[in-house]
Amino acid sequence: MNTKSKLVKTLSAAAVAAAALCAAAPAMAQEARIAAVNSERILRDSQPAKAAQVKLEQEFSKRDRELQDMAQKIKGMADKLDKDTAVLADSDRQRRQREVADLDREFQRKQREFREDLNQRRNEELAQVLERANRVIRSIAEQRKYDLIVQEAVYVNPRIDITDDVMKALNAGGK
Repeated sequence: MNTKSKLVKTLSAAAVAAAALCAAAPAMAQEARIAAVNSERILRDSQPAKAAQVKLEQEFSKRDRELQDMAQKIKGMADKLDKDTAVLADSDRQRRQREVADLDREFQRKQREFREDLNQRRNEELAQVLERANRVIRSIAEQRKYDLIVQEAVYVNPRIDITDDVMKALNAGGK
């Protein structure tokens, strides 16, 4: 066999192999089942997320009211001080300014603690909702034989979005 016929035979074999790979590639791609879930929507609109929000509001409403009352008191004291400044002796004016400043510092501290506590509790509650959602997502993935479920994406074709199914399962109790 000469070199030319070996080359033709090798190129023919390569062409057949390439054609086989091209024909097999779409079949392999069709086997992968992919879905997407909008986690933000679940954490915002699902019944467990809404229940967590109500729980947080109940838990923190008293402290929130106390802070609002304190802010009103400070505003009232500051307004009264501004109104009375012209008729107050220097020592009285300074004493009342100090009282307003001290109360304002205490208010700022309590407000900061309130925000920190609220954020920590919100994170704890949302973590529980997300954990339940992930269990539901895994369950759906196993039932429907998905190979990949993506939770964050730039774009999701509505055809592969299973967020509604996850929300229904979560709202039904997380099965």
